[in-house]
Amino acid sequence: MMCVLTGGAASGKSAHAERILCAHAAPHSRLYVATMQPFGPAAQRRIARHQALRAGKGFQSAERYTDLAGFAPDKWYEGVLLECMANLLANELFSPDGAGPGRAAAAILDGVDRLRARCGTLVVVTNEIFSDGQAYPPETEQYIALLGQINRALVRRADAAAESVCGILLPLKGGDWLA
Repeated sequence: MMCVLTGGAASGKSAHAERILCAHAAPHSRLYVATMQPFGPAAQRRIARHQALRAGKGFQSAERYTDLAGFAPDKWYEGVLLECMANLLANELFSPDGAGPGRAAAAILDGVDRLRARCGTLVVVTNEIFSDGQAYPPETEQYIALLGQINRALVRRADAAAESVCGILLPLKGGDWLA
């Protein structure tokens, strides 16, 4: 099974992702794949917050900032939570270790497919950043377009998908599985 959860910043999508994964995977077989690089105090605070939210839920953690396709979990997991697609894409686009603009989307989707093959349930968290109507520099516009492309591809592959809005989960696909 694969589930994709999207939503704006602080919309509750991480809490929903953890709840869904915990409902489908035993505590001894849960993996959290973190993509946020700990650059600066703000990122470190967000990482600490997410670690606190997962505390006591039986997650093992792995950090993977780029090259998700090259990541091979040490065992098969009942459940894997991949958070967050927006960070992973930024890393692939802008990090010297990243795939770059021409390969980022394909590299990420290949990585998701490989990760999905190593678990029973994969929950992918991504962001909704497409509705502010602002004009941005070309690099940001490219990032937004690629994230949209990746999100659409993920939802097509997913068994369930939903958007979190103010903590409320709005099913887009496979709603019965999200309960």
